[in-house]
This record gives sequence, structure tokens and C-alpha cells, in this order.
Amino acid sequence: MITFGVEEEYLLVDPVTVLPVPGAEYVRRAAGLGPLAEDDEVQDELLQAQVEVATPVCTELEEVGGHLLRLRHAVASAAEEHGCRVAMAAAAPLRDPSAVPVTRKPRYLRMEGQARQLVDEQLINGMHVHVGVPDPQTGVAVLNRIRVWLPTLLAMSANSPLWDGKDTGFASWRTIVFGRWPVSGPPPYFDGLADYEQRIDALVASGVIADRGQLYWQARLSDRFPTVEVRCLDVQLRADDAVMLAGLVRALVAVALAEEKAGAPPVRCRPELLQAANWHAARHGLNSTLVDPDGRSRSSGDVLYSLLAHVAPALAESGDEREVSSLVHRLLQEGTPADRQRRALREGGMPALRSLIVGDSPSG
Repeated sequence: MITFGVEEEYLLVDPVTVLPVPGAEYVRRAAGLGPLAEDDEVQDELLQAQVEVATPVCTELEEVGGHLLRLRHAVASAAEEHGCRVAMAAAAPLRDPSAVPVTRKPRYLRMEGQARQLVDEQLINGMHVHVGVPDPQTGVAVLNRIRVWLPTLLAMSANSPLWDGKDTGFASWRTIVFGRWPVSGPPPYFDGLADYEQRIDALVASGVIADRGQLYWQARLSDRFPTVEVRCLDVQLRADDAVMLAGLVRALVAVALAEEKAGAPPVRCRPELLQAANWHAARHGLNSTLVDPDGRSRSSGDVLYSLLAHVAPALAESGDEREVSSLVHRLLQEGTPADRQRRALREGGMPALRSLIVGDSPSG
């Protein structure tokens, strides 16, 4: 069974105003010392109003869901002890005029000096899925095959429509904010591992990025683990939607591995078209067309069903087909988390939005 794991980033907010609260150090320490989480499972992020959790390596989808619920509860309990709450929104819906302090680590401080305004506005939260691959060469081949599906995954995950108390007009404003960094968006097509490494070395040597950690491609090889890391996803309101997306990502990697072994040619999508597809997915979520892997504009529902058909053999082999398919169908019926945020704000104002993104339980 292909192993995988999930990282989630959360925002700490005031329980009344929903403004970001710089309490990450206390919350991380308290969560790590509690009965529900180990210390290394809860980590600092760039800004002091954010924390990140990381599941252990998993083999079953049920494991991922259990760990995410456990870690969400641990962080939410620690935040409440500190007088704040955890918001499961991928962008801060409100911001204070004064900037949230940067976490006092050398790398983060260098980033602040490099791009102060971008760092100040990095109040965005993603979900990263790591999937095990046999070796880096195979990992690059997987990147080449899954890159054409990244806009679809992004559209499904969209959960950041609000910024500064206003509707941005985008389903995933997080994607737009992140896209302002020098190396971001869908990864290019690579001519093997040597090409991948040479391109990264050239980017670091240019001095424009400080290190490999600033490769903010939406999919890349992890430098810490023997995995492909998919980073295009907004953090989710509900843990079961995160499980759905994790299952789809693992299935995409499994299909890519099988196709690579069989020698099937990968779908090649021109970088400018893939970038446009990514922007379109961030703009509309599932409320318009999507650009499919062949570059055709189709209804979002048709593209999602194409995705399910593409990964069906892998989902069947892992035993995840029923769970993932039912959650995808629910997503099509209810809309994305961005749609739910907009409905809450429209129907009940900021109190309803606060209730949705903070919720009465960490699972949303």
C-alpha cells in the first residue's frame, strides 16, 4: 500500500472579532504537551497567528481522518486555553491594520527582509499531501503526470473567498496571494531528475530565492521525506473533506506510478495554459467551467467525474472508492467551502461566518 500523510495550517483568531491572534508559541507548546498530540506533530509557521499540524505516515484513509480529528482537537483545545480559537479558513477573513509578528526563526526573518509586504499578508493556510514514491527519479515522473490535475484539485478545495471583510471574487484568494512569490504555481514539465535538480540549483544560485524551501510550486519533491508533496490545496473546513482530497491525491500518484511503469506517455500541457487553468480554478472554484488535462473547457462536474474515472482503479485497489466518491458527490451538491463561507456571510453576516469557520468543534 502506498503510504501518505497530511499537513494542515490553521489560523488563530480572537473569538469575538475573528482578527488574527499571535499566540502560536503558546498554542503549539500546550498542544504538544497535551494527551492528544506529540510535540513534533504541532509546528510553528511563518506568522505567529498560525500553526501547522502533521499526521504520522499512514497507509489507510481512515488513519488520516482519525489523526486529523485528533490534531484538530488538540490545537483547538490549546487555543481555547489561550483565549483564542482555531479558524479553518484558508485566508484570514479580517485583518488588523498592524501586522502579525513573524515567528522568530532565522529563515522567516530573512523572508521578512526580502519581501516585507508579502510576509505581512501571508495569513493564508494550506493543506499539503505527501505521498510516498520509490525514488526521486520516479517522483519527478509522477510530478509530470499529476501536474495537469492540480487546477481541478485546487477548485475542489477552494476555501478562501474573503479578505479584509470583503468578498474577493475569488474562490481561493490564498492561491492568488501565494502566487506573488518568485517560484509558485503549477510546476513545469521536467526532463528527468537531472533537469529538476539543475533548475532548482539555478534558481537558488540566482539569489532570487534563498533556499529550496522557497520553491512554492504546487507539487514538488519533498526535501525531508521520500515523497511527492502536493501543495495546491486550501485547508478545509471539515476533516472529511480533507480526507477526500488526500485520497484523491494518493490515487493520482498511484495511477501515475502505474502509467510510468507501463510506459504510457504523460499528458503534456503547455505551461501558459496550465497557469491560466490554475487562475481560472482559483477564481471560480466549481461554479464555472474547468480546464481539463487536455486543455479543453468543460463543466466542473464533467471534469470531476473524469477525475474519478481516471483514479477509479487506484481507489478500488486501496478500498477507498466508496468513501471518496460519496464525498465528491456531496461536494458537487453542497459546493466548495468557499461557497459555504459566502452563504454564511450573506445569510447571517459575520456572526454566521465566525460560527462556520471556527465552529463548535474542531471538525467544523
